[in-house]
Amino acid sequence: MAEAKTKAKAAKTANAEKATTATESTRGLRKFQEGLVVSNKMEKTVVVAVVRQVRHAAYGKFVRKTKKFYAHDEARQCSVGDKVRIVETRPLSKLKRWKVESILTKAV
Repeated sequence: MAEAKTKAKAAKTANAEKATTATESTRGLRKFQEGLVVSNKMEKTVVVAVVRQVRHAAYGKFVRKTKKFYAHDEARQCSVGDKVRIVETRPLSKLKRWKVESILTKAV
């Protein structure tokens, strides 16, 4: 009986160690999105529109959904029409929670 309890405790600690290593490995990763710059009229802020395709629940048709994100552009390099990659960051203002990581393609 005592051996079964010790084995159960050992299994729990092993599972806990696995769980902590799993969370530690994903902890440093930040979410990222890719989208088009829609507006750059603010100081060091751009509006990025991210388009994704979602399957309609009832009809099965694919529908395009657009979400706009406010992103911080420190160097003010982005112009309207650029394709950019934005990454999640700490809250920078009321609406800004993203930062421009890189410009993938410049607008012509």
